[in-house]
Amino acid sequence: MANLNKVLLLGNLTRDPELRYTPKGTAVADIAVAINRVWNNEQNQRQEETTFVDITLWGRQAEIAQQYLTKGRGVFIEGRLQMDSWEDKASGQKRSKLKVVAENLQFMPDGKGNAGGGYSSNSGGSSSTPARSSNPAPMHGASADDSGFQEEDDIPF
Repeated sequence: MANLNKVLLLGNLTRDPELRYTPKGTAVADIAVAINRVWNNEQNQRQEETTFVDITLWGRQAEIAQQYLTKGRGVFIEGRLQMDSWEDKASGQKRSKLKVVAENLQFMPDGKGNAGGGYSSNSGGSSSTPARSSNPAPMHGASADDSGFQEEDDIPF
């Protein structure tokens, strides 16, 4: 059976990127994105939920994020899920955290006339060419109807 580990996120940065370098000199940046979900409950009352996601950027993509992104900026992220595990030095307990490793980063328009841009990296951020775009990647195999929901063309099961 084939496996797929793909995440698409559209949200706003909750803090400025935190850039650091590995001992071998590779840039690594950590960002956090807030993603809002709005819906009406059974009593037709508006409900809102915010999910916070930690994201790691590598290589040139990390440096670009540090240079151009700030708290509140909209971003579109394509990436993969990764589980980090470690032992808490204070308590000795094993800890784990699910995060996203970005493979493609696009800046979203900020409402001030700036069209935004993006940076794509197919090799974990080590080398790639910047790509300017104000639109997120298209959703292949799905189309939106008038209600705003995605409808699959082919369901494989």
